[in-house]
Amino acid sequence: MAVITDEPKAGFRLGMLIYDTRYRSITIQIVVLFLVMAGAAWLIDNLLRNLAVLGRGIDFSFLGNRAGYDINQSLVEYTNDSTHARATLVGILNTLLVAFLGCVAATVVGVLAGVLRLSKNWVVARLMTVYVEIFRNVPLLLWILIIYAVFTEALPAPNAFRGENATSTMVMFDSVAFTNRYTAIPWVMFDNSLGWLALGPLWLNLDLAAIIGALVGGFLINRAIVRRATKIQEATGERPTTWWQSILALFGPIIAVFLLLGTHVDAPSLQGFNFTGGLQVSNSLVALWLALTLYTAAYIAEIVRSGINAISRGQSEAAFALGLRPGRTMNLVILPQALRVIIPPLISQYLNLTKNSSLAIAVGYMDLRGTLGGITLNQTGRGLEAMMLLMLIYLIISLVISGAMNIYNNSVRLKER
Repeated sequence: MAVITDEPKAGFRLGMLIYDTRYRSITIQIVVLFLVMAGAAWLIDNLLRNLAVLGRGIDFSFLGNRAGYDINQSLVEYTNDSTHARATLVGILNTLLVAFLGCVAATVVGVLAGVLRLSKNWVVARLMTVYVEIFRNVPLLLWILIIYAVFTEALPAPNAFRGENATSTMVMFDSVAFTNRYTAIPWVMFDNSLGWLALGPLWLNLDLAAIIGALVGGFLINRAIVRRATKIQEATGERPTTWWQSILALFGPIIAVFLLLGTHVDAPSLQGFNFTGGLQVSNSLVALWLALTLYTAAYIAEIVRSGINAISRGQSEAAFALGLRPGRTMNLVILPQALRVIIPPLISQYLNLTKNSSLAIAVGYMDLRGTLGGITLNQTGRGLEAMMLLMLIYLIISLVISGAMNIYNNSVRLKER
């Protein structure tokens, strides 16, 4: 009687790392990785040796020295007696501010322009085409300078709003004043401010933290309400009424925080030759924000248009057959599916906008490039250290934006069952 047994398996040999296709790719990758690491180590060692010969080692202690220069707009307390580290923090916050405002505004304008480019109205579609082509084909720096020149040359001086013979008037129910130096707008003030909390070298605004906490808490509560309603609907076939609960969850906490903080709106008013009260936004920030918004929105419009065109026409026809109007079809059927095509290139546009904000130095807006990569670098002479920090900070900001958008992209992508 014959007995069939498995053939003995050959043992692992070092030669298999090269000749066996199961291990060859891993071997090549490891070798290349070590070569790259060795090359990087040689370059760093060579740099350190050359700096040592010149008597200039890498030293970041300059961040603790007095900055000695003023910054025209700051989100945190800053004076010329503050340190270079504090000036760098101001620059980071100013960069994040214009990047956030630009991304939000560019998304809104870009989506509207992209949808309107597909309009059946010939005039509207052609106007959007002209907008997209003009802003895409002119360098961003020129748009920043043009808009800034319009603000500084065409707008009136603050004293033009003064007296009975005023040549200019405020807009938006006499609450906003556009001048050639700044834009005066109403601002939210707190009678019962919680103040600031020191966290080492950083300071946390407790008022802002309470507002963000209320918004996030309301969003999470509303999400739990919606999930509970969905479970009940799946179990019983009837969805409970939750609109009033959602309104309370979304707006109740933030209204309570505003009431506890004693919130009121401080409107700007002309006192002498200048406006006082409210918030004075520098024209450099407004010009930079508008230029970044309109320039990036032109690219986002093309992304949105291509994403919508990627959806089969049968989806629209099926929605129309069910009685949905064109507007509802676009919001409920087309755009949710187009997001799978739109989000990946949209991430690149957000990253480009954030990095393009470094052009702020052209109009005197003190962002990260203007503080750490500008005045601080020139005063201290620490070009290598400043550039290393500059690259690292921009890299971290870009990775955070990319990571957050990738998380959102994973939530809207098509999930197979």
